[in-house]
Amino acid sequence: MISPVLAHILLSLIVGISIVLMLIRPRNIPEVYWIAGGVLLLLALRLVPLQLAGRAVAKALDVCFFLIGMMLLSELAREHGVFDWLSWVAVGSARGSCSRLFALVYAVGTIVTIFMSNDATAVVLTPAILTAVRRAKVQPLPYLFVCAFIANAASFLLPISNPANLVVFHNQMPPLGRWLVSYGVPSLLSIAATFIVMRWLFRRELCATIEGEVETKPLRREGVLVLGGLAAMVVVLLTASSLGKDLGLPTCLAALAITAIVSIMARSNPLRLVPEISWATLALVVGLFVMVDAMESIGAMQQTRDWLTWAQTLGSTTGTLITGFAVGVANNLVNNLPLGLIAGSTLHAAHTKGLIADAVLIGVDLGPNLSITGSLATILWLIALRKEKLDVSFWDFLKVGVVAMPIALLASLGGAILMQMCFRAH
Repeated sequence: MISPVLAHILLSLIVGISIVLMLIRPRNIPEVYWIAGGVLLLLALRLVPLQLAGRAVAKALDVCFFLIGMMLLSELAREHGVFDWLSWVAVGSARGSCSRLFALVYAVGTIVTIFMSNDATAVVLTPAILTAVRRAKVQPLPYLFVCAFIANAASFLLPISNPANLVVFHNQMPPLGRWLVSYGVPSLLSIAATFIVMRWLFRRELCATIEGEVETKPLRREGVLVLGGLAAMVVVLLTASSLGKDLGLPTCLAALAITAIVSIMARSNPLRLVPEISWATLALVVGLFVMVDAMESIGAMQQTRDWLTWAQTLGSTTGTLITGFAVGVANNLVNNLPLGLIAGSTLHAAHTKGLIADAVLIGVDLGPNLSITGSLATILWLIALRKEKLDVSFWDFLKVGVVAMPIALLASLGGAILMQMCFRAH
């Protein structure tokens, strides 16, 4: 029989080692195997009761339903040429100017992130943009970096813009009106600040002109239907959000309905889309839920609750800035999925609301723009580039992130503080 103290130590070691291995991916073994292996080991050693694991899986279902719906719609849009069409429109509308093309790609990435989540921008839009800029015969990296950075910078304008939003708030998601009041201005400032910084960092590359001729191809009927379905789904999700309902199941059901309608119109088999869903990502999310709940069950979150309580004693402005930057940097040490779960559990246990809670969410969403290890979306973006024989090193990303992330985070947190002061004044 293992003593309680030893059991707690073993549990902490297994969780910590699993997360480290997830980040460094020895021998390029996918992240899910390290997390799943850690969970199985916890269960085999009886360090985690089956009841606790079952409750954690149940808590993860809403996030998983959301991810399934968004992945399905992203693949449907890719298959019917929506992302390719958006890319060609951006290149064709640039009229030979790399600077104008940069702004257009940024705008497209912003729209996709806001309404289809940051994973769609990082994973699905990126290859389409790469194909278009290669045809235009321009240096691709500035536009590809746009896809990675806007995927995080615009990811908290709406609750549906980032799965991490669901992870942090879970069943306590603020209604849409309150969400827009809290995060609308900070998100817009994040988007604007990131654009200005990246436009300046890539100013030399953007002085060139577009040499290749690109003809914009019209969107097929099925693609138009997908866009219509996406618009309808956004309306459904925003309605659910305004009513304070969970977003996972409505997202999944709406995606299934849109897929069925488009498949009937296109006379295609919808089952071929099933393998395109990243089931490994879903397993990773579930595994992380189990691990974080296991750590919480042994009181490991008491330190984060104590730290959050201390931050609240510093005053609204200082506490907000310290919390936002601490969470933002911490993303890059443990990845924003586990950090989002830890942050969500801490906020729930400490009953924290207001500016400090806003700072936590902003830090979780925007912090990953510092380095490649910050978020799963950025890691998937890097993998998508490597498939296209493009290599972006950790240092290449960091040289941009170390400038872009702190400035955008400061602007965003400043916007949150300013909005709070305005509401207090009235």
